[in-house]
Amino acid sequence: MNPDDTTDETTDVTVGDDGIRLGQLLKYADVVDSGAEVKSLLADGEGAVTGEEETRRGRQLFAGDIVRVGDRRILLRAGDGD
Repeated sequence: MNPDDTTDETTDVTVGDDGIRLGQLLKYADVVDSGAEVKSLLADGEGAVTGEEETRRGRQLFAGDIVRVGDRRILLRAGDGD
């Protein structure tokens, strides 16, 4: 998985300084409907964070991280401080 590949569907998500957990992000971005789906998807090796396979749904993500699941790519961007 190449995190710089732009041929897939890309979604930008703004996160605060505290970031967001991978499972929460996948639900927020409508990739999955439940935590159980997140667990199954990651256990099957279908998720990557910045080019490396990730199996932990509790992985803390921050602005600059790129998450890829199947043909979806999610770019995390820093919030504007509001």
